[in-house]
Amino acid sequence: MIRFLTGGESHGYSLTGIIEGIPANLYIDIDYINMELRRRQGGFGRSDRMKIENDEVRILSGVNNNLTTGSPITISIENRGRNIELVEVTKPRPGHGDLVGALKYNQAGGRNILERASARETAMRVALGSICKLFLKEFNISILSHVINIGGVEGEVNYYNGLRIEDLRQVDKSCIRVVHKESEKKMIKVIEEAKEEGNSLGGTIELIGVNIPVGLGSHINWERKLDSRLTAAIMSIQGIKAVEVGLGTITAQKKGSEFHDEIIYSTKYKRKTNNAGGIEAGISNGEDIVLRATMKPIPTLRRPLETVDMVTKEKANAQFERSDVCAVPSASIVAENMVAYIIADEIVRKFGGDFMEETIVNYNNYLSYLEKR
Repeated sequence: MIRFLTGGESHGYSLTGIIEGIPANLYIDIDYINMELRRRQGGFGRSDRMKIENDEVRILSGVNNNLTTGSPITISIENRGRNIELVEVTKPRPGHGDLVGALKYNQAGGRNILERASARETAMRVALGSICKLFLKEFNISILSHVINIGGVEGEVNYYNGLRIEDLRQVDKSCIRVVHKESEKKMIKVIEEAKEEGNSLGGTIELIGVNIPVGLGSHINWERKLDSRLTAAIMSIQGIKAVEVGLGTITAQKKGSEFHDEIIYSTKYKRKTNNAGGIEAGISNGEDIVLRATMKPIPTLRRPLETVDMVTKEKANAQFERSDVCAVPSASIVAENMVAYIIADEIVRKFGGDFMEETIVNYNNYLSYLEKR
Protein backbone atom coordinates (compact mmCIF):
# COMPACT_ATOMS: atom_id res chain seq x y z
CA MET A 1 0.00 0.00 0.00
CA ILE A 2 1.19 3.51 -0.87
CA ARG A 3 0.24 6.39 1.39
CA PHE A 4 1.40 9.96 1.81
CA LEU A 5 1.21 12.82 4.27
CA THR A 6 1.94 16.52 3.74
CA GLY A 7 2.81 19.27 6.22
CA GLY A 8 3.49 22.97 6.05
CA GLU A 9 1.75 26.31 5.59
CA SER A 10 1.42 28.72 2.71
CA HIS A 11 3.88 31.24 4.17
CA GLY A 12 5.80 28.89 6.45
CA TYR A 13 9.44 27.96 5.98
CA SER A 14 8.72 24.97 3.75
CA LEU A 15 6.32 22.27 2.69
CA THR A 16 7.17 18.72 3.72
CA GLY A 17 5.86 15.40 2.47
CA ILE A 18 6.38 11.73 3.24
CA ILE A 19 5.35 8.91 0.92
CA GLU A 20 5.78 5.24 1.81
CA GLY A 21 5.11 2.02 -0.02
CA ILE A 22 7.13 2.77 -3.16
CA PRO A 23 9.12 -0.40 -3.96
CA ALA A 24 12.92 -0.30 -3.91
CA ASN A 25 14.94 0.34 -7.08
CA LEU A 26 12.63 2.85 -8.75
CA TYR A 27 14.75 5.48 -10.52
CA ILE A 28 13.91 8.96 -9.22
CA ASP A 29 14.37 11.67 -11.81
CA ILE A 30 14.62 14.94 -9.85
CA ASP A 31 14.42 16.99 -13.04
CA TYR A 32 11.11 15.32 -13.86
CA ILE A 33 9.67 16.13 -10.42
CA ASN A 34 10.77 19.76 -10.71
CA MET A 35 9.28 19.95 -14.19
CA GLU A 36 5.94 18.79 -12.78
CA LEU A 37 6.16 21.55 -10.17
CA ARG A 38 6.74 24.10 -12.94
CA ARG A 39 3.69 22.74 -14.76
CA ARG A 40 1.63 23.38 -11.64
CA GLN A 41 2.86 26.98 -11.42
CA GLY A 42 1.87 27.79 -14.97
CA GLY A 43 -1.44 28.81 -16.47
CA PHE A 44 -2.96 32.13 -17.47
CA GLY A 45 -4.73 33.82 -14.56
CA ARG A 46 -2.28 32.94 -11.78
CA SER A 47 -1.26 35.46 -9.09
CA ASP A 48 2.00 37.39 -8.69
CA ARG A 49 3.22 34.78 -6.21
CA MET A 50 4.14 32.59 -9.18
CA LYS A 51 6.79 35.19 -10.09
CA ILE A 52 8.66 34.62 -6.82
CA GLU A 53 8.09 30.89 -6.37
CA ASN A 54 10.51 28.65 -8.22
CA ASP A 55 9.70 25.34 -6.60
CA GLU A 56 12.38 22.69 -6.36
CA VAL A 57 12.35 19.52 -4.29
CA ARG A 58 14.92 18.42 -1.79
CA ILE A 59 14.87 14.68 -1.04
CA LEU A 60 15.72 14.00 2.58
CA SER A 61 15.28 10.23 2.85
CA GLY A 62 14.33 7.06 1.02
CA VAL A 63 16.49 7.59 -2.08
CA ASN A 64 20.13 6.63 -2.58
CA ASN A 65 22.01 7.21 -5.85
CA ASN A 66 18.67 8.17 -7.46
CA LEU A 67 17.10 4.82 -6.59
CA THR A 68 14.40 4.28 -3.99
CA THR A 69 15.44 2.13 -1.05
CA GLY A 70 11.97 0.90 -0.06
CA SER A 71 11.96 3.21 2.98
CA PRO A 72 9.61 6.20 3.36
CA ILE A 73 10.62 9.03 1.01
CA THR A 74 10.75 12.46 2.62
CA ILE A 75 10.66 15.61 0.48
CA SER A 76 10.80 19.32 1.27
CA ILE A 77 10.01 22.37 -0.86
CA GLU A 78 11.19 25.74 0.39
CA ASN A 79 8.64 28.56 0.43
CA ARG A 80 10.35 31.52 -1.19
CA GLY A 81 7.25 33.64 -0.62
CA ARG A 82 7.37 33.39 3.16
CA ASN A 83 8.98 36.74 4.00
CA ILE A 84 5.88 38.93 4.07
CA GLU A 85 4.05 40.52 6.98
CA LEU A 86 1.02 38.45 7.91
CA VAL A 87 -2.03 39.92 9.58
CA GLU A 88 -4.89 38.13 11.31
CA VAL A 89 -7.97 37.54 9.17
CA THR A 90 -11.02 38.66 11.09
CA LYS A 91 -13.17 39.47 8.05
CA PRO A 92 -13.62 35.95 6.68
CA ARG A 93 -14.02 35.36 2.95
CA PRO A 94 -17.22 33.68 1.79
CA GLY A 95 -16.32 30.37 0.16
CA HIS A 96 -13.06 29.95 2.06
CA GLY A 97 -12.37 28.10 5.30
CA ASP A 98 -11.56 31.24 7.31
CA LEU A 99 -14.69 31.34 9.47
CA VAL A 100 -15.56 27.66 9.85
CA GLY A 101 -11.94 26.77 10.61
CA ALA A 102 -11.59 29.55 13.18
CA LEU A 103 -14.76 28.37 14.93
CA LYS A 104 -13.78 24.68 14.81
CA TYR A 105 -10.25 25.23 16.15
CA ASN A 106 -11.07 28.14 18.52
CA GLN A 107 -8.89 30.69 16.70
CA ALA A 108 -9.19 34.46 16.96
CA GLY A 109 -9.31 34.70 13.16
CA GLY A 110 -8.70 32.72 10.01
CA ARG A 111 -4.92 33.19 9.56
CA ASN A 112 -3.87 29.78 10.86
CA ILE A 113 -6.68 28.17 8.88
CA LEU A 114 -5.97 29.76 5.52
CA GLU A 115 -2.24 29.09 5.83
CA ARG A 116 -2.93 25.36 5.81
CA ALA A 117 -6.12 25.35 3.69
CA SER A 118 -4.28 27.25 0.94
CA ALA A 119 -3.77 25.54 -2.39
CA ARG A 120 -0.05 26.10 -1.81
CA GLU A 121 -0.22 22.66 -0.17
CA THR A 122 -0.81 21.13 -3.60
CA ALA A 123 2.82 21.79 -4.57
CA MET A 124 3.77 18.93 -2.28
CA ARG A 125 1.00 16.74 -3.64
CA VAL A 126 2.43 17.27 -7.11
CA ALA A 127 5.95 16.41 -5.93
CA LEU A 128 4.78 13.19 -4.27
CA GLY A 129 2.44 12.38 -7.13
CA SER A 130 5.34 12.78 -9.55
CA ILE A 131 7.05 9.84 -7.85
CA CYS A 132 3.88 7.85 -8.52
CA LYS A 133 3.99 8.97 -12.15
CA LEU A 134 7.57 7.74 -12.42
CA PHE A 135 6.38 4.44 -10.96
CA LEU A 136 3.54 4.20 -13.50
CA LYS A 137 5.92 4.86 -16.40
CA GLU A 138 7.50 1.49 -15.64
CA PHE A 139 4.16 -0.04 -16.68
CA ASN A 140 3.60 2.26 -19.66
CA ILE A 141 0.69 3.98 -17.89
CA SER A 142 0.07 7.70 -18.48
CA ILE A 143 -2.22 10.15 -16.70
CA LEU A 144 -3.15 13.06 -18.97
CA SER A 145 -5.42 16.09 -18.66
CA HIS A 146 -6.75 19.19 -20.35
CA VAL A 147 -9.11 22.06 -19.58
CA ILE A 148 -12.54 21.81 -21.20
CA ASN A 149 -14.32 24.80 -19.63
CA ILE A 150 -13.41 28.10 -17.99
CA GLY A 151 -16.05 30.55 -16.85
CA GLY A 152 -18.70 28.94 -19.05
CA VAL A 153 -16.55 28.93 -22.19
CA GLU A 154 -16.51 25.36 -23.50
CA GLY A 155 -13.50 23.85 -25.24
CA GLU A 156 -14.07 22.56 -28.74
CA VAL A 157 -13.19 18.94 -27.98
CA ASN A 158 -13.40 16.44 -25.15
CA TYR A 159 -12.93 12.70 -24.76
CA TYR A 160 -16.40 12.01 -26.17
CA ASN A 161 -16.22 14.65 -28.88
CA GLY A 162 -13.22 14.50 -31.18
CA LEU A 163 -10.31 14.44 -28.71
CA ARG A 164 -7.16 12.63 -29.80
CA ILE A 165 -4.96 11.30 -27.00
CA GLU A 166 -1.84 12.46 -28.84
CA ASP A 167 -3.13 16.05 -28.60
CA LEU A 168 -2.96 15.85 -24.81
CA ARG A 169 0.78 15.21 -24.94
CA GLN A 170 1.19 18.69 -26.47
CA VAL A 171 -1.39 20.57 -24.38
CA ASP A 172 1.20 22.18 -22.08
CA LYS A 173 2.09 24.45 -24.99
CA SER A 174 -1.19 26.23 -24.26
CA CYS A 175 -1.21 28.70 -21.34
CA ILE A 176 -4.74 27.48 -20.56
CA ARG A 177 -3.93 23.80 -21.21
CA VAL A 178 -6.64 23.64 -23.85
CA VAL A 179 -6.29 21.72 -27.11
CA HIS A 180 -7.53 24.25 -29.67
CA LYS A 181 -6.24 27.81 -30.12
CA GLU A 182 -9.70 29.30 -30.66
CA SER A 183 -10.85 27.95 -27.31
CA GLU A 184 -7.68 29.33 -25.72
CA LYS A 185 -8.39 32.83 -27.06
CA LYS A 186 -11.96 32.79 -25.75
CA MET A 187 -10.88 31.56 -22.31
CA ILE A 188 -8.11 34.16 -22.03
CA LYS A 189 -10.68 36.83 -22.85
CA VAL A 190 -13.09 35.82 -20.07
CA ILE A 191 -10.21 35.59 -17.57
CA GLU A 192 -9.05 39.10 -18.52
CA GLU A 193 -12.62 40.38 -18.13
CA ALA A 194 -12.92 38.77 -14.70
CA LYS A 195 -9.64 40.34 -13.64
CA GLU A 196 -10.85 43.78 -14.70
CA GLU A 197 -14.02 43.24 -12.67
CA GLY A 198 -12.04 42.17 -9.59
CA ASN A 199 -13.68 38.77 -9.97
CA SER A 200 -12.59 35.14 -10.34
CA LEU A 201 -13.49 32.11 -12.45
CA GLY A 202 -13.71 28.36 -12.12
CA GLY A 203 -13.92 25.67 -14.75
CA THR A 204 -13.77 21.99 -15.63
CA ILE A 205 -10.85 19.61 -16.20
CA GLU A 206 -10.91 16.32 -18.07
CA LEU A 207 -8.49 13.56 -17.02
CA ILE A 208 -7.65 10.41 -18.95
CA GLY A 209 -5.72 7.40 -17.67
CA VAL A 210 -4.17 5.51 -20.59
CA ASN A 211 -3.11 1.84 -20.67
CA ILE A 212 -4.74 0.96 -17.35
CA PRO A 213 -5.04 -2.83 -16.99
CA VAL A 214 -8.22 -4.72 -16.20
CA GLY A 215 -8.66 -5.49 -12.52
CA LEU A 216 -7.64 -2.46 -10.43
CA GLY A 217 -10.03 -1.77 -7.59
CA SER A 218 -12.70 -4.17 -6.35
CA HIS A 219 -16.44 -4.66 -6.01
CA ILE A 220 -16.00 -6.37 -2.62
CA ASN A 221 -16.38 -3.35 -0.29
CA TRP A 222 -17.19 0.32 -0.75
CA GLU A 223 -13.75 1.64 0.18
CA ARG A 224 -12.04 -0.60 -2.40
CA LYS A 225 -14.03 0.63 -5.41
CA LEU A 226 -11.70 2.35 -7.87
CA ASP A 227 -14.18 5.05 -8.87
CA SER A 228 -14.85 5.82 -5.20
CA ARG A 229 -11.13 6.18 -4.45
CA LEU A 230 -10.41 8.29 -7.53
CA THR A 231 -13.29 10.69 -7.05
CA ALA A 232 -12.47 11.12 -3.35
CA ALA A 233 -8.83 11.90 -4.19
CA ILE A 234 -9.81 14.52 -6.76
CA MET A 235 -12.51 16.00 -4.55
CA SER A 236 -9.88 16.54 -1.85
CA ILE A 237 -8.13 19.13 -4.04
CA GLN A 238 -8.78 22.69 -2.91
CA GLY A 239 -11.65 24.27 -4.83
CA ILE A 240 -13.03 21.13 -6.49
CA LYS A 241 -16.82 20.91 -6.13
CA ALA A 242 -17.84 18.08 -8.47
CA VAL A 243 -16.27 14.96 -9.98
CA GLU A 244 -17.69 12.78 -12.75
CA VAL A 245 -16.73 9.36 -14.12
CA GLY A 246 -17.20 8.70 -17.84
CA LEU A 247 -20.27 10.47 -19.19
CA GLY A 248 -21.12 11.50 -15.62
CA THR A 249 -24.29 13.54 -15.22
CA ILE A 250 -25.16 13.15 -18.90
CA THR A 251 -25.98 9.54 -17.99
CA ALA A 252 -29.31 10.73 -16.58
CA GLN A 253 -30.40 11.63 -20.13
CA LYS A 254 -29.54 8.22 -21.60
CA LYS A 255 -31.47 4.98 -21.93
CA GLY A 256 -29.70 1.79 -20.90
CA SER A 257 -29.34 0.75 -24.53
CA GLU A 258 -27.62 4.06 -25.29
CA PHE A 259 -25.31 4.18 -22.28
CA HIS A 260 -23.93 0.72 -21.56
CA ASP A 261 -20.77 -0.25 -23.43
CA GLU A 262 -21.23 -3.37 -25.54
CA ILE A 263 -18.54 -6.05 -25.15
CA ILE A 264 -16.57 -7.49 -28.07
CA TYR A 265 -13.62 -9.87 -28.31
CA SER A 266 -10.61 -9.48 -30.60
CA THR A 267 -7.50 -11.07 -29.01
CA LYS A 268 -8.88 -9.63 -25.77
CA TYR A 269 -12.12 -8.31 -24.31
CA LYS A 270 -12.94 -4.73 -25.33
CA ARG A 271 -15.85 -2.31 -25.30
CA LYS A 272 -17.37 -0.73 -28.40
CA THR A 273 -17.72 2.54 -26.49
CA ASN A 274 -16.42 3.89 -23.18
CA ASN A 275 -19.36 5.70 -21.62
CA ALA A 276 -18.57 4.10 -18.25
CA GLY A 277 -15.18 5.84 -18.22
CA GLY A 278 -13.14 2.65 -17.90
CA ILE A 279 -14.66 1.47 -14.60
CA GLU A 280 -17.41 -1.09 -13.99
CA ALA A 281 -18.51 -2.28 -10.52
CA GLY A 282 -15.60 -0.36 -9.01
CA ILE A 283 -13.06 -2.26 -11.17
CA SER A 284 -11.02 -0.98 -14.12
CA ASN A 285 -12.15 -2.70 -17.33
CA GLY A 286 -9.12 -2.04 -19.54
CA GLU A 287 -10.51 1.01 -21.36
CA ASP A 288 -9.22 4.53 -20.75
CA ILE A 289 -10.21 5.88 -17.36
CA VAL A 290 -12.10 9.13 -17.95
CA LEU A 291 -12.79 11.64 -15.17
CA ARG A 292 -13.95 15.24 -15.00
CA ALA A 293 -13.43 17.67 -12.15
CA THR A 294 -15.16 21.02 -11.75
CA MET A 295 -13.48 23.79 -9.79
CA LYS A 296 -15.33 26.68 -8.17
CA PRO A 297 -14.22 30.32 -8.67
CA ILE A 298 -11.42 31.41 -6.32
CA PRO A 299 -13.07 32.78 -3.13
CA THR A 300 -10.69 35.74 -2.74
CA LEU A 301 -11.99 38.72 -4.75
CA ARG A 302 -10.47 42.16 -5.37
CA ARG A 303 -14.01 43.47 -5.11
CA PRO A 304 -14.85 41.57 -1.94
CA LEU A 305 -18.19 40.13 -0.94
CA GLU A 306 -20.08 41.00 2.22
CA THR A 307 -19.09 39.27 5.44
CA VAL A 308 -19.13 39.83 9.21
CA ASP A 309 -16.22 41.19 11.23
CA MET A 310 -15.40 38.49 13.78
CA VAL A 311 -14.37 41.10 16.36
CA THR A 312 -17.23 43.62 16.10
CA LYS A 313 -19.85 41.26 14.59
CA GLU A 314 -20.75 44.10 12.24
CA LYS A 315 -21.16 43.95 8.47
CA ALA A 316 -17.87 44.29 6.58
CA ASN A 317 -16.14 43.59 3.28
CA ALA A 318 -14.19 40.34 3.16
CA GLN A 319 -10.44 40.58 3.66
CA PHE A 320 -8.24 40.34 0.56
CA GLU A 321 -5.32 37.93 0.30
CA ARG A 322 -3.06 37.67 -2.72
CA SER A 323 -4.85 35.27 -5.02
CA ASP A 324 -5.35 33.92 -8.52
CA VAL A 325 -8.09 35.02 -10.87
CA CYS A 326 -8.29 31.51 -12.29
CA ALA A 327 -6.33 28.41 -11.24
CA VAL A 328 -8.07 25.76 -13.33
CA PRO A 329 -5.00 24.92 -15.50
CA SER A 330 -2.92 24.53 -12.34
CA ALA A 331 -5.59 22.34 -10.72
CA SER A 332 -5.43 20.01 -13.72
CA ILE A 333 -1.79 19.20 -12.89
CA VAL A 334 -2.67 18.55 -9.25
CA ALA A 335 -5.52 16.28 -10.35
CA GLU A 336 -3.21 14.31 -12.65
CA ASN A 337 -0.91 13.60 -9.74
CA MET A 338 -3.71 12.61 -7.37
CA VAL A 339 -4.99 10.15 -9.98
CA ALA A 340 -1.43 8.85 -10.42
CA TYR A 341 -1.23 8.27 -6.66
CA ILE A 342 -4.41 6.18 -6.56
CA ILE A 343 -3.49 4.13 -9.65
CA ALA A 344 0.04 3.51 -8.32
CA ASP A 345 -1.38 2.42 -4.98
CA GLU A 346 -3.79 0.03 -6.71
CA ILE A 347 -0.93 -1.55 -8.65
CA VAL A 348 1.10 -2.05 -5.47
CA ARG A 349 -1.93 -3.53 -3.71
CA LYS A 350 -2.65 -5.97 -6.54
CA PHE A 351 0.86 -6.96 -7.62
CA GLY A 352 2.91 -6.47 -4.46
CA GLY A 353 6.69 -6.59 -4.58
CA ASP A 354 9.32 -5.11 -2.30
CA PHE A 355 11.45 -4.06 -5.26
CA MET A 356 10.58 -2.87 -8.77
CA GLU A 357 11.84 -5.96 -10.57
CA GLU A 358 9.52 -8.15 -8.52
CA THR A 359 6.49 -5.90 -9.09
CA ILE A 360 7.15 -5.78 -12.84
CA VAL A 361 7.42 -9.58 -13.07
CA ASN A 362 4.14 -9.97 -11.18
CA TYR A 363 2.47 -7.38 -13.43
CA ASN A 364 3.67 -9.04 -16.64
CA ASN A 365 2.57 -12.47 -15.40
CA TYR A 366 -0.89 -11.04 -14.82
CA LEU A 367 -0.99 -9.60 -18.35
CA SER A 368 0.00 -13.04 -19.68
CA TYR A 369 -2.84 -14.56 -17.69
CA LEU A 370 -5.31 -12.07 -19.19
CA GLU A 371 -4.20 -13.00 -22.72
CA LYS A 372 -5.32 -16.57 -22.07
CA ARG A 373 -8.81 -15.65 -20.88
